[in-house]
Amino acid sequence: MPFLTMAQPEPKDNSPYSRYGIGDISDRNFYSSQFMGGLGASLNDQYQINIVNPASLGGLTATTFDIGLYAEYSGLKDNSVQNFDYNWNGNLSYMSLAIPLQNRVNDLLERKVRNTTYAMAFTLMPYSTVGYNIATLDQTDPNIGDFSRIFRGSGGTYQFLYSAGIRHKKFSGGFNVGYLFGKIENERAVLFNQLEEPYFSFANETTSLTGFVWTGGLMYTHTLNKKALDDKKTLEVKRITFGVHGNSNTSFNTTTDAFSGSERRLQSTFAQRDTLEGFPKTIEGSGTLPAQLGIGATYYKGANFALGVNYETNSWSQFASDIVNNNLKDTYKLSFGGFYRPNYKSISSYLSRIYYRFGVHYQTVPSEEIAANAGKTVKDYGINIGFGLPFFYQRKISHANLGLSAGLRGPGTAVEEQYWKISFSFSFNDDEWFIKRKYN
Repeated sequence: MPFLTMAQPEPKDNSPYSRYGIGDISDRNFYSSQFMGGLGASLNDQYQINIVNPASLGGLTATTFDIGLYAEYSGLKDNSVQNFDYNWNGNLSYMSLAIPLQNRVNDLLERKVRNTTYAMAFTLMPYSTVGYNIATLDQTDPNIGDFSRIFRGSGGTYQFLYSAGIRHKKFSGGFNVGYLFGKIENERAVLFNQLEEPYFSFANETTSLTGFVWTGGLMYTHTLNKKALDDKKTLEVKRITFGVHGNSNTSFNTTTDAFSGSERRLQSTFAQRDTLEGFPKTIEGSGTLPAQLGIGATYYKGANFALGVNYETNSWSQFASDIVNNNLKDTYKLSFGGFYRPNYKSISSYLSRIYYRFGVHYQTVPSEEIAANAGKTVKDYGINIGFGLPFFYQRKISHANLGLSAGLRGPGTAVEEQYWKISFSFSFNDDEWFIKRKYN
């Protein structure tokens, strides 16, 4: 009876779910949001970049550079084994620079009150990752005996984004436009285990992808205790922010170098090769990425507490590509989380100034074909905790974000994946850009 095994791959990642579509889709939430489960639709922070909903950029008050890294310890198991087989991988998650187009120091010196603010950002981050090494064992044919199938994949895609946001009083709007690029390599092979010096067949496809992506977003912030604030300015502001973001289907182009052949391993270790489809050929193609819609709401109590909920859906049933033939289902993600900060003004206690972030998520994965039963949905459960650690850099308050995520993907299916992820980022803030010097 055939079963799956996950060998240690040459690529850093080893997830069978990255075999579908153009790979495992990366989370666009930066770590300050990921540690809260992913509240990108309504996360609005004056010192943190949020490109999930670019409308939030209008609220930035300082130039911000954010860079994130991660290390993941993940394990896989199928129905034939009891324990997970673990391995480490890690990479750069994102780099982003956001710049407000006005300076609040100038406004303070000139005693100017602005109702409208602007900001823009430049971001480089992965769009998808591919990394898998799967073998099907103990398949038998009465004429040739036992044989195995091997599937390998590596690579991924990236996106370079330009973002802009504007805020006018309670309302905000923004957009992302970006360039998608990358390379994905897929290999397939069939091994005949019981034949003497057989030829085994293999195929290799290396695909380069290019295209454009975009996102639009809106936010509305309502102050809950406005009347009390009019009477007493020192009170904490209690507000709730509603957000929505989305995009339509977008297209991409592909260029694939394909090669099919066979190889014969002789006892003298000399390998005889044979080409099945002539010389490597180049195939031009195209594809469609799915539309996305996200909504959310977050309640803020001053700078000390926040609690929010986020819902996101992706129409993966609309995905199409000349390089793969996957009938994927629409997916969704539900997130809940927030932060607690005892006293950000405390001088005597550093622990009181730390962000204590928490969050959970539940989502479906666009790779249901790997489930044991046809039509069974692959689920992903996860929990997150994180810390926002303030520090002084060039006399300015910045933050280091440290967090831990744990989750289980595909419970009850043919392949289960368990992961532990350690994430770290630096967010540097500077309010001296575009400052008007009063004295030389």
